[in-house]
Amino acid sequence: MASASRILLVAFLLATVSAMAAAQKAVAPAKAKPAPAAPAADAPGAATADGKPPTDPIAILKKAGGFTKFCDLLEQTRVDTQLKAQLTDSYNGLTIFAPTDDAFDSLKAGTLNSLSSQDQIQMMLYCVLPRFYSLSMLGNIKDKVNTQASGHTGPYKYAIKPSGNNVNVSTGVKGNNMLLNSVVSKDFPLSIYSVDKVPLPYELFGPQPPTPAPAPAPAPTKSKPKKKKKSAGIAEAPEAEDADSTADDTKNAASSLTGRWVAALGVLAAAVLGGAF
Repeated sequence: MASASRILLVAFLLATVSAMAAAQKAVAPAKAKPAPAAPAADAPGAATADGKPPTDPIAILKKAGGFTKFCDLLEQTRVDTQLKAQLTDSYNGLTIFAPTDDAFDSLKAGTLNSLSSQDQIQMMLYCVLPRFYSLSMLGNIKDKVNTQASGHTGPYKYAIKPSGNNVNVSTGVKGNNMLLNSVVSKDFPLSIYSVDKVPLPYELFGPQPPTPAPAPAPAPTKSKPKKKKKSAGIAEAPEAEDADSTADDTKNAASSLTGRWVAALGVLAAAVLGGAF
């Protein structure tokens, strides 16, 4: 009897210990994971701290510094809004040739002011290629490349060719060719390259065809008076006689008739008188 009681007590104690251990495990806080190492300072072109791809060219350019005037033009023409939308939705990415502030300062005075609002938009779009290009990809281009200003098949293109370890970009305007000086952004979907000249589209700054002289006005032609055609078979109406001439004719006719009567009476009188004698 005593042995059975001891067995039951031991079993009870074991069950109690097991239940307490399970309860303690359930309420114990989870072991904290080590915090991730802080990301290194962003170098130009590095991905954002939260790991998202770069989709804000203005933020990247302002952080790099030296592109204030280019950023101002992108914002004034609202091209920056278009670029952000494309970078968010496009699978092709974009490439930007970003002229420095010094590049804008070297422009001839009045260059930008001479452009219409639409031409300034075209000029900003001309600085953007419609897909992502690394430096090595640009060096392998064999033909002219389209820009955002040219669409799929239009004008506003660049001639690009390798130049040593760099890439030479030419617009076709005399003296307006440039090397890609440094990489500002290199992570897909956006690559940005610094250029020391403002890209000038040939369509806006190339030699313009001369304005054709206006055609001389034709000499006035002298019109000949038209002759009235006479209707066949219809006699022309006689011209109306003058009232004075009609009166004269009537007077003359009356005088002639009076003279004839006087002459006849004279002959008759002579005959009577002759018979009487």
